[in-house]
Amino acid sequence: MTITVLVADDHAIVRDGLRSLLDAQQDIKVIGDAANGREAVRKVVKSAPDVVIMDIAMPELNGIEAARQIHEEYPNTQIIFLSMHSTTEHIFRALQAGARGYLLKESAGVQVVDAVRAVYDGRLYLSP
Repeated sequence: MTITVLVADDHAIVRDGLRSLLDAQQDIKVIGDAANGREAVRKVVKSAPDVVIMDIAMPELNGIEAARQIHEEYPNTQIIFLSMHSTTEHIFRALQAGARGYLLKESAGVQVVDAVRAVYDGRLYLSP
């Protein structure tokens, strides 16, 4: 079974890097990306990915609000935040919005892959 992923980040280099990292896995396929929160919500509606990897700080609609909308409409789509914010407030808000994973952008690539697999399997994944 292939895990489908949508990557949402306002930086193209981050989206491209995550796509390369994830597409190199035999069991994961990136099916799309988004540069802002509104686009992320639209693309989830269109493609219903298994997992969304999302930044918190994005234009037009921040990641927290986008996650809340996605979680309400598509509860089977799991959400992982990949953020530079490490405060408990950010983590709490992300989990409250429906996220099942939270990683810092300084995380190693293997953690991103592990997080995708973990949330797909129904587990919570937080950066060490």
